[in-house]
Amino acid sequence: MTRFIFVTGGVVSSLGKGLATASLGALLQARGYKLRVRKFDPYLNIDPGTMSPHEHGEVFVTDDGAETDLDLGHYERFTGVPARRSDSVTTGRVYSEVLQSERRGDYLGGTVQVIPHVTDAIKQFATADLAGEDFVLCEIGGTVGDIESLPFLEAIRQLGNELGRARAMFIHLTLVPYLKAAEELKTKPTQHSVKELQRSGIQPEMLVCRCERPIPETERRKIAQFCNIRSQAVIQALDVETIYDVPLAYHAEGYDTEVLRHFNLPHDGEPDLSTWAEITRRTREPEGEVSIAVVGKYMGRKDAYKSLAEALAHGGIANNVRVKLHWIPSEIFEESDAAARLSEVHGILVPGGFGSRGSEGKIRAVTFAREQKVPYFGICFGMQMAIIEAARNLAHLPGASSSEFGPCETPVVGLMTEWMRGNQLERRAAGGHLGGTMRLGAYPAKLAADSLLASIYGATEINERHRHRYEVNVTYQKVLEAAGVHFSGMSPDGLLPEAIERSDHPWFVGVQFHPELRSRPFEPHPLFRSFIAAALEKSRLL
Repeated sequence: MTRFIFVTGGVVSSLGKGLATASLGALLQARGYKLRVRKFDPYLNIDPGTMSPHEHGEVFVTDDGAETDLDLGHYERFTGVPARRSDSVTTGRVYSEVLQSERRGDYLGGTVQVIPHVTDAIKQFATADLAGEDFVLCEIGGTVGDIESLPFLEAIRQLGNELGRARAMFIHLTLVPYLKAAEELKTKPTQHSVKELQRSGIQPEMLVCRCERPIPETERRKIAQFCNIRSQAVIQALDVETIYDVPLAYHAEGYDTEVLRHFNLPHDGEPDLSTWAEITRRTREPEGEVSIAVVGKYMGRKDAYKSLAEALAHGGIANNVRVKLHWIPSEIFEESDAAARLSEVHGILVPGGFGSRGSEGKIRAVTFAREQKVPYFGICFGMQMAIIEAARNLAHLPGASSSEFGPCETPVVGLMTEWMRGNQLERRAAGGHLGGTMRLGAYPAKLAADSLLASIYGATEINERHRHRYEVNVTYQKVLEAAGVHFSGMSPDGLLPEAIERSDHPWFVGVQFHPELRSRPFEPHPLFRSFIAAALEKSRLL
């Protein structure tokens, strides 16, 4: 029997619904339950693929090629369950499905309305594509009271009634602020938020209260009385040192225990959280520290590189060191010497990105890493910048550039117009739509047996997730290899370069895919494990 848990939020945004949902998934999983985690976002975009990283943060990509909210990254990192396209739903996607149904005549001439057609579509998304999961966790984006969220709240209200208490539960995340002047925790915002939720017809069975200070028992009882729940179901969520402390902290507060009690499931035993305990131990008690410079263009919002930051932390966990990140806007290097900011770091990483802004600064960062023998990791756009740097400075092709930046003399990086996905040929037009038209999702690659990449992976065939529109031009492979660039990874048909490295450098790797999307704290990605190990070795030489 599949049970559904709906997580909503109130008072303010960015309280941590994604982490609360992911942590609950990790705790239920530690007790032996099978689960799926889903995100329902109220914005009208079909997906976040065309949204600015400055506004929305990173776009997380699934194996099946869906561009999703970054919270799905939290779900995967905490549970290890690969997300699918069916796990990410937006208002735009819902309305698109409804309108397509209307155009086909599926509604038999009836008037199309929010209720029942939109809410029915949301319920269908919530219950579709399941395979005997014990729990489905559904996070509802936005804040209770937002007009955009109303169809989703109505849909889960209906679904809760249809499923019954034995198969549905509502959890509400709120804020209990501390007023320094009054020296008091204030429960009124939580009370008002629950009242707003109740106006939508939903009575939460549990409250997760974010707070800076412990909530006294008297205040817990007050919240429970005014919000019509048991005091044991008021779970305090104090700030913690790292996000990987969250599952343990929530378990200590009885989060998973109360959920199991609601469903009349056994809850007396203790889950096996030894893996999480070891992760937090390594995070708090590292044996060293390495400094990594991330040279990118979306530095105004760190969530733009959320999976990357976490994957680097995982590499630190694997090597039992703390990873200190230096977020450096690449445009700085177009105006000043790279050595001034990079001479003290132990590794340099250039992440993915789009457009010409800051690209010359990234190329200069690549030059510094290559000449000074600093471990270099280029991801997607970062690999392309390494190719351009080698073409200009080593292969005697001063006009080398990317056609993404406009017409150029030597397009060593160019727009992909067609490629194979399995047995199917996919095509894209240069002037086509931007949304959902990149090379997206998991693709296989073959690694050269004698390469550093093959030794890192321990395999010559890999499968990694992609998100890019431009590709290294294989036409220039021979001239670049003569300049020391080893094409160590290729698509199975040999037409698309997937990875490069340099044999004259202690650790210089570029990959066209995004390995950070598959890294987990309990299973660090091998490339990040190796990169941090190389940075650690560099730190010992300085």
